[in-house]
Amino acid sequence: MSPNTPLPLDGIRVIDFTQVMMGPCATQMLGDYGADVIKIERPGAGDLSRTAFPNDPAGLQGPVFCSLNRNKRSVALDLRKPEIREMVLRLIDGADVVANNFRAGVMERMGFGYEDLAKRNPRLIYAVGTGYGLTGPYAHKGGQDVLAQAMSGTMMRRSDESLPLSIYPTTFADYSAGMHMVQGVLLALLQRARTGRGQLVSVSLLDSMIAAQMQEATAHMMRGREVNWGAMPLSGVFPTTDGAVVLVGAFKADPLRDIANALEIPALADDARFATHELRVANKAALHDIFRKRFASYTTARLLERLEEQDLLCAPVRTLATALADEQTAINGMVLEAQGPTEKMRVVGSPVHLSDAPVTIRIVPPGLGEHTDEVLAALKAEAV
Repeated sequence: MSPNTPLPLDGIRVIDFTQVMMGPCATQMLGDYGADVIKIERPGAGDLSRTAFPNDPAGLQGPVFCSLNRNKRSVALDLRKPEIREMVLRLIDGADVVANNFRAGVMERMGFGYEDLAKRNPRLIYAVGTGYGLTGPYAHKGGQDVLAQAMSGTMMRRSDESLPLSIYPTTFADYSAGMHMVQGVLLALLQRARTGRGQLVSVSLLDSMIAAQMQEATAHMMRGREVNWGAMPLSGVFPTTDGAVVLVGAFKADPLRDIANALEIPALADDARFATHELRVANKAALHDIFRKRFASYTTARLLERLEEQDLLCAPVRTLATALADEQTAINGMVLEAQGPTEKMRVVGSPVHLSDAPVTIRIVPPGLGEHTDEVLAALKAEAV
């Protein structure tokens, strides 16, 4: 890539009212690919993610905030003041995108609702993320990742019905809805290039989690059948002598025979209890008990070697720390580094790799209000 090659979103200005994760991970991706993202924050406190780690040595620039807010400029403004709201409206007049993830009615009460802003700037793309949607019986309810797991049916579905219900510890609802917001904004920008008009882009945590279950949901609606890939009889997670291995016995003509050979129990493939898929489902507990005992007799490395010799899908179960230290993670550019004001920042890179637009940290995650004077001075200069 030449230093003079423009990034895909160069020239696009985003006024970002989002906070926590859903919205910020979306606007960060827009910023990663060249958009000028101006983050509007509350004076003195800022984005709620700034205080996710109480008493963090970095203060309001801790790791949770840093993970979601590179390549943005922070402006701290008291939106309760009419003169400040007027300045923000002028910023929006020259913007391409406004993004927020407040509850329904919050932006409207501040005078920043879609209808009002679209009248001022018909080319504006207005992206909003909610818990449950813009209308309907849940529109005014508070939305959150864990609640979306529960409301969407995701939490109820487990690989083993004997397992207790639990909260999945990674915020997949926030992340998937954020990525859907990015898709919506990019689609709206493409359509605006043809029509000259902006539009409202809406995503929700609930919709994103239901969409993630598209195979399972469609099988239920069309056939009344349960699809549970985690409960397949030839798949599972089993301890070894020094860790654990996940096995996916699929996409092969006779995976059980290959598994039996890998585990050095070839007779298992001819066991009448496991002769068909239906019998394997019915006798899954017995089959997994055999797997568990055999897996426990190997080291992780040796077991993976034997399974891979049979071209079976398998992987070690690793910690996040191990995954981050993996050579493949580095080769993929998934760890970015930059020097912050008090410490070196190491954050997760973008999973989207463009050969002509590699992601870099052009702006480190900003201090609260770090760019207020710069942005307002530019706004005044434009008015002259």
